Amino acid sequence: MKFGVISFPGTYSEVDCYHVIKNVFHEPVEYIWHKETDLTSYDCIILPGGFSYGDYLRTGAIARFSPVMEAVEAFAALGKIVLGTCNGFQILCESGLLPGVLMRNNSLQFKCKWVNMRVETSDSVFTNATDAGQVLQIPISHGEGSYYADDTTIEELEQSGRILFRYCTEEGETTLDANPNGSIGNIAGITNERGNVLGMMPHPERCCESLIGGEDGKLIFESMLMQIIA
Repeated sequence: MKFGVISFPGTYSEVDCYHVIKNVFHEPVEYIWHKETDLTSYDCIILPGGFSYGDYLRTGAIARFSPVMEAVEAFAALGKIVLGTCNGFQILCESGLLPGVLMRNNSLQFKCKWVNMRVETSDSVFTNATDAGQVLQIPISHGEGSYYADDTTIEELEQSGRILFRYCTEEGETTLDANPNGSIGNIAGITNERGNVLGMMPHPERCCESLIGGEDGKLIFESMLMQIIA
């Protein structure tokens, strides 16, 4: 199964993603420069974290116009899998592939730490290797990760089961203190209506090996691989 990891000017987590796919899961993977327009040879596209175009204007606002994004939209329209983490999530929202926006953390501080994240449903491309209610420990690293959408959109996400992850305590409670950025409803990750595009602020690619502190991120990649193979 072939993965493609997109790199924009200012991206910095593409190496982490590439390493996990190649050296942890032993799947074929290639870097994709943002000027590429042909994604037909890939089964899954990853938009990694970083500071695309220096986060000028708004996070992801300029990257949204890179040539590759038109191809990503077409790729997603075919039902193929797209994962956006951190800056990738921001770009997916700016491009309209996901609803809502990512705003400044309510603390106005950059947060880089491990957080707890509750799986809301195991019935998805990205969580079928987990159990609903399972708490994962995943690191975050962002200054603009507070998810916001209007009431109608939030209600639609809730009713359609498109909120996959919420920030929580170790016991799985979605408290104010467990929310690292002020995200509405403690939302940490959502999908598109079709369910093949996921945007999440935490970095699963940074916790796939015990050597670096945890392996919970593997469950998300394992879920995608199960779907692709099926």
